[in-house]
Amino acid sequence: MTEFIGRKEELAFLQEKYEARGGQLVILYGRRRIGKTETIRRFCEGKEPVFFTCTQTEDRNQLSAFSRELLSADLPQRRYITEFSGWEQAFSALRDIPHPAGKKSIAVIDEFPYMAKENPEIPSIIQKLWDTELKDEDILLILCGSSMSYMEKEVLSEKNPLYGRATGILKMLPMPYSESAEFVRGWSRYDKIVAHAILGGIPYYLSQFDGRKSLKDNICSNILRRGSILYSEPEFLLRQELREPTTYNTIIQAVAGGRIAFNEIQQATQIEKGKLSVYLKNLIALGVISREFPVLSPEKERQNVQRGLYKLCDPFFRFWYRFVLRNYSALEFGDWENVYDTVIEPQLNEFVSFPFEDICIEWLRGQNKQRALPFVFTRAGRWWDKNVEVDIIASNEDRSKIISAECKFHNSPVNDSELEKHLHKDLSLLRRKEGAGIFYWYFSWGGYTDEAESFARENGMRLVSGEELL
Repeated sequence: MTEFIGRKEELAFLQEKYEARGGQLVILYGRRRIGKTETIRRFCEGKEPVFFTCTQTEDRNQLSAFSRELLSADLPQRRYITEFSGWEQAFSALRDIPHPAGKKSIAVIDEFPYMAKENPEIPSIIQKLWDTELKDEDILLILCGSSMSYMEKEVLSEKNPLYGRATGILKMLPMPYSESAEFVRGWSRYDKIVAHAILGGIPYYLSQFDGRKSLKDNICSNILRRGSILYSEPEFLLRQELREPTTYNTIIQAVAGGRIAFNEIQQATQIEKGKLSVYLKNLIALGVISREFPVLSPEKERQNVQRGLYKLCDPFFRFWYRFVLRNYSALEFGDWENVYDTVIEPQLNEFVSFPFEDICIEWLRGQNKQRALPFVFTRAGRWWDKNVEVDIIASNEDRSKIISAECKFHNSPVNDSELEKHLHKDLSLLRRKEGAGIFYWYFSWGGYTDEAESFARENGMRLVSGEELL
């Protein structure tokens, strides 16, 4: 049996709903490969749920399959019927799922969009039965879906019948580094962080890597080799989730190529601005692209679709468009080892530098949660203006206290001159109050020279090494 790794918060959330009073309707969704089904199955261990996975089939066939699954739970109706006559009768029977006294019955409908798209009346049927019958029963009903756009626009939006009925909404996110590293326990810290930078916290991707093999062997055999599962993964995901994969591919290539402002993307793709904004919103909803602003920028600025900078936030998409797509011809001829040795390996540290910043923020958030910092911050992220860029700014609500941090991912230790540059950056535009307290931090994978450590002590800087961070 494959070991289950991570997802402690998600499992705790589901257990909390299982133990809560009254009926519980949980909407759980997230992109494909994120580990939704495995997490639900882990939660359901020892609880005897009705677990139905929808397929892309006609409504009549779906109802027939759902009936078989539901009736197999030893419902009273199985004594006189072999299939429910309609969806209302089938969903009404959820209250008859047997369960121990004092416990809830559990019904999981996985890939719910397949069911609802084929029969648009299903959300209304569930809403009616939930309001009149199910909400007062000892039942936990989980509706799960991978179609991000459908779950957010159709299931969770105000116009949908199920709006306001959910007692819990859980969007599954990629795993943090602290959990993804468990997939390759035997590796060095460097190899673990590179694997996370390439694959992100996507459990399915991480499970493809074999901790008994080297990082290079895994990249070559599982990503660069034609026919491997991850070789065409981004193309597959775009085809599954989006109606115009070719157009979206063009946009992603533009962003991957350094066109990160809206006007730059528009000029590179020649897509009409109104349509481009919609395409970008869909890619953001899918978790492939993000729109970034300086962390303390006002909300008004964020409302303008043409402001901010667009970037590939999905680590694997970022790796694939940078190294796989650009070397497609060589890889199609099986020359993956040369591509790795001459193209990928020399650029790995630079490639990892941006995900390394995210890991540093993750570490800071953990310290913040434990109240182990000089103050409790409410916002953290990158910050820049016309003249200055800072890898991490963390601030309390009124900006009276600020952490300014730099992150360096390279093997050589940071020297005192680099610390001095950070210390002298002009952060005047960040201060709301004269004399705001600024705490200077530095994250360095390769550690620090003796001179740097002495400089830090003299100037009250906090140094965090790769060893401490991980």
